[in-house]
Amino acid sequence: MLAAAADEAVAFEAPGREPLTYAGLRAHMSRTVGALNAAGIGRNDRVAIVLPNGPEMASAFVSIAAGATTAPLNPAYRREEFDFYLQDLGAGALVVEAGSDSPAVAAANALDVPTLEIEVRDGDAAGVFSFVGGDAVVGVEPAGAAEKARDDAPAALSAEAAPDFAAPDDIALVLHTSGTTSRPKIVPLTHANICASARNIAQTLRLTSDDRCLNVMPLFHIHGLMAAVFATLGAGASVCCTPGFNALKFFTWLDDAVPSWFTAVPTMYQAILSRASRNRDIVERAGLRFMRSASASLPKQVMAEVEELFQAPLVEAYAMTEAAHQITCNPLPPGERKPGTVGSAAGPEVAIMDAAGTLLQPGDTGEIVIRGINVTPGYENNPDANAASFTGGWFRTGDQGVMDADGYLTITGRLKEIINRGGEKVSPLEVDAVLMGHPAVRQVVTFAMPHEKLGEEVAAAIVLREDTQADEREMRDFCSARLADFKVPRTVVFLEEIPKGPTGKMQRIGLAEKLGL
Repeated sequence: MLAAAADEAVAFEAPGREPLTYAGLRAHMSRTVGALNAAGIGRNDRVAIVLPNGPEMASAFVSIAAGATTAPLNPAYRREEFDFYLQDLGAGALVVEAGSDSPAVAAANALDVPTLEIEVRDGDAAGVFSFVGGDAVVGVEPAGAAEKARDDAPAALSAEAAPDFAAPDDIALVLHTSGTTSRPKIVPLTHANICASARNIAQTLRLTSDDRCLNVMPLFHIHGLMAAVFATLGAGASVCCTPGFNALKFFTWLDDAVPSWFTAVPTMYQAILSRASRNRDIVERAGLRFMRSASASLPKQVMAEVEELFQAPLVEAYAMTEAAHQITCNPLPPGERKPGTVGSAAGPEVAIMDAAGTLLQPGDTGEIVIRGINVTPGYENNPDANAASFTGGWFRTGDQGVMDADGYLTITGRLKEIINRGGEKVSPLEVDAVLMGHPAVRQVVTFAMPHEKLGEEVAAAIVLREDTQADEREMRDFCSARLADFKVPRTVVFLEEIPKGPTGKMQRIGLAEKLGL
């Protein structure tokens, strides 16, 4: 799982913490797996992880996956959501912070799922934690405390046994799809899947042991887990683990950590731009090698502003959970980047397919399909979904796109998000791109609004730039000069902030209902 990095090389860093070396991380992983094994938890047993963003969440993912199956869950879930996810996953254990008041604990107790608490002791390096049982420390202890821990720990949670590490075909990670209108599907990813994806990402970004990633992505999501953490560790580089994205603290972290790169979603980049003028001195000395964007469409205008700000390339990738994250990516210089596209295949094979299962030629629009070592073997216990999602060995992504003659992919929309206005199909991304060209627009999301006769009508939610003004009529006129009439939003609402999902992505499906439209 880890690169053959030098023992003294730094794996994890965090604000206010001592760094953890690769030697320390390897020892931590061994002790963690040994403790889990002694507690009756082994390969392919599912361990739900509900921890705040930070180095312990990152190391818990890596070390638990080394000998069991990780199932990171959003700490912000409500009790009913934890009831569903723990039961649906068949969780064999739940990992939380010592003394946690998370509703996950009550859900686990109701389902008779054992809870394992972790504790960070004074002086522990970033990512090092100890399992605790009552007053006893179990399994993973800081250096110098091993003998006392062995004496005090209950036999059931002793880490004396040699750890049984996972094999390539074992399941390393399970995540649920983020469906909004149907039951979420379980996506199992093997060690072979995630290792292949980590290699793909590291090769695409040309990561070396000299790189340092500033992670601001949530670590219950595939983006942060794979691109920021696992690909970095696979390259023998270091990860600075923050508590999660915070526009007020981002520039301080950037200055203190001196990263060579970071990965984020477009809404985070827009928040960074909104505060850049207050942090010009930090920006000027940042020295980033590159930046990466994934998980949502990156407006060309935002890309240009970010690159101008940091004087570094911003590459956009296309990714999804079922592919263990990365599918395509625009190359770093001197490779050709094509703004507006998500680049070319960056790991798996990528093609365009029609509804009948025929692969299409460059320039033809259809469904994006993929196949490769990093692609999930299939949804769990869901033969209907697998029958619909796999055609001739290709996985249907559910995204619509077109590939040019050079193999660069343009995503034209999520098939479920395409607006059907009385039979006329409208790509929300196309309308977004036009509205982002208006000088007053900072953010926009185009979405479907129910219509009595047409079925669906086009609507848009807009956040204006500071010190600018615009009204609905102005926005409609702006679109009318650039779009066919049926694509022009009939309703435009202005918001202080557009509702986002837990990973920072703007949500199109269900937005009309959320906004009372």
